[in-house]
Amino acid sequence: MTGYPHLFSPLAIGSCTIKNRIVSSGHDTVMVDDGRITDQLIAYHAARAQGGVGLIVAQVAGVHESAHYTAHVLMAIDDSCIDGYQKLASTVHASGTKIFGQLFHPGREVMESQDGSSPVALAPSAVPNERFHVMPRALRISEIDEIIEGYAQAASRLQRAGLDGVEIVASHGYLPAQFLNPHVNLRDDDYGGNPENRLRFLERVLRAVRERVGAEFVVGMRISIDEHEPQGLDAQIALDASVQLSEQGLVDYLSITTGTSAAFAGSDHIAPEMHFANGYTAPLSARVKALVSVPVLVAGRINQPQEAERILSEGRADACVMTRALICDPELPRLAAAGQDDDIRACIACNQACIGHFHAGYPISCIQHPETGREIRYGQRVRASKSRRVIVVGGGPAGMKAAAVAAERGHVVTLHEATGQLGGQILLAQALPGREEFGGAAMNLHREAVRAGVRIVTRSMVDLDFLVDADADVVVVATGATPYRPTIELMGEPVVLDAWQVLRGETPPGGHVVVVDWRGDWIGIGVARVLAAKGHRVTLCVNGYGAGGALQQYVRDAQLAALARERITVVPLVRLFGVDSDTAYLQHVLTEEPILIEGISGVVLSCGHQSVSGLLTGLQDLGMHALGVGDCMAPRTVEEAVLEGLVTGSAL
Repeated sequence: MTGYPHLFSPLAIGSCTIKNRIVSSGHDTVMVDDGRITDQLIAYHAARAQGGVGLIVAQVAGVHESAHYTAHVLMAIDDSCIDGYQKLASTVHASGTKIFGQLFHPGREVMESQDGSSPVALAPSAVPNERFHVMPRALRISEIDEIIEGYAQAASRLQRAGLDGVEIVASHGYLPAQFLNPHVNLRDDDYGGNPENRLRFLERVLRAVRERVGAEFVVGMRISIDEHEPQGLDAQIALDASVQLSEQGLVDYLSITTGTSAAFAGSDHIAPEMHFANGYTAPLSARVKALVSVPVLVAGRINQPQEAERILSEGRADACVMTRALICDPELPRLAAAGQDDDIRACIACNQACIGHFHAGYPISCIQHPETGREIRYGQRVRASKSRRVIVVGGGPAGMKAAAVAAERGHVVTLHEATGQLGGQILLAQALPGREEFGGAAMNLHREAVRAGVRIVTRSMVDLDFLVDADADVVVVATGATPYRPTIELMGEPVVLDAWQVLRGETPPGGHVVVVDWRGDWIGIGVARVLAAKGHRVTLCVNGYGAGGALQQYVRDAQLAALARERITVVPLVRLFGVDSDTAYLQHVLTEEPILIEGISGVVLSCGHQSVSGLLTGLQDLGMHALGVGDCMAPRTVEEAVLEGLVTGSAL
């Protein structure tokens, strides 16, 4: 008997019954080739189906030539898409999972072009958006008719391909939401001017789709309740539209989310990062569920089965979207059903390799589970032909992953960690404001190593002599990095600390502290916030165009908002060249003009890291089989460390 009776009960959606109430929602994967489904995309969804998810909603597919909102969007505008969808559907169905496909038009929400030139964006009216700074052209009636027909034809193609249903994307400020929004829809024809007319586009889309696919094929709709933007779609308008369309029998289910692509703050809700509360959208889906008779799905940082069970048991939704949780652990449904909760790798909402990769134009993955997006090569652990004795030196993320993978392949693995706790720099990262949940990555990787049978020895300082005597077949060196201190002029006896010292409890004297941020990531911002919370006046000096430049947009937005609220001054485009007892001497990186910040009590350096690679070099000089992973090769992020652990462990 499962501990999640609601989560693992079947759910009827129209004529389709899903085996449980865990849903992977539509999300762009950047696993598309020329608008078509690839083997990589099929393998990605196959892993989640094999892991036991009840319903997969495949990513958005454009319904009209003008729907190209990225260079890698899936398209369903002609019959060439059918073959790929057939392969995807048959693969997913083999595991007992149902699959729907999203039908999509972005309207003015065009992120990028196909060839570097800016395309013509279409919208109800010529009203620009804030986030992408796109000025669209108002749609002509003939174009509206074409797009409506495009939805119907695309739905028919997905039906012919063997999918179980389609989902109309009316969420996040995309074209249907633009028609609903009186701030964006300024038309005075049949598609604007009053609520009835503004609903007409979405109503006609759904009616055209329903007429084309018939009553037995599932047709649903995704919609944002509250776009969190002054000019966004009002929550009551979205709620009223959901009720009306449901009452007309045009939708078999509603998928409830929040936010909008059109604005910076609103877009942060598309993939809410870790400062958002788990399941924070459940009150919105509860409002919808109280008014409609069709099933209601909800999305919004639901990353653990107990959270989903609570939402379902309280009657706030009928199914829970757990997309990033499944990116992080495709096996989540199977493990939860088996009562193996401790073995679930929980998503920490860092956004780095999932939506961060998407925004950068790369196939999505996960910093904790780099097998995601690489299923064809690394999805199945292959047993080694011969078991070897492997020693891993260093219990940070790279060492833990390398040890776990090597042990899973049948090697005898011992991991040595110099301190009393595994985790490496993750343990420092979790001490930063808004970063507390990041510590879950250390717990998850530790659990992987334990499950795999790795022998873990803490407080074990390993040197060259020890390793020579250990007679291991392979040594994996994961000794990490230490803070980098740039060469600067120090006059007198100024207080100069590094970020690690601050996070370990050292504090400059009271007063005005300058934080020097070279990389533009979490560390500089986080240390500035730590010091501000202790009562210091803080100036954050950034070697870039602004604070947080290396962070994924939604994560950066949250941190920039915190800097503004906490009255932390940001000085961009500077480098540090000297410090005395009360002045930081900086230089503008473009003009080379000096910038002096006077009356300071100290400087904190967040200037990156330098590799600790002496052990690796020593072993290789002796001709021993030694491999380096993570920061000891070159200081980067957790993502690269864990990926290299996977690659190295898989090659042993």
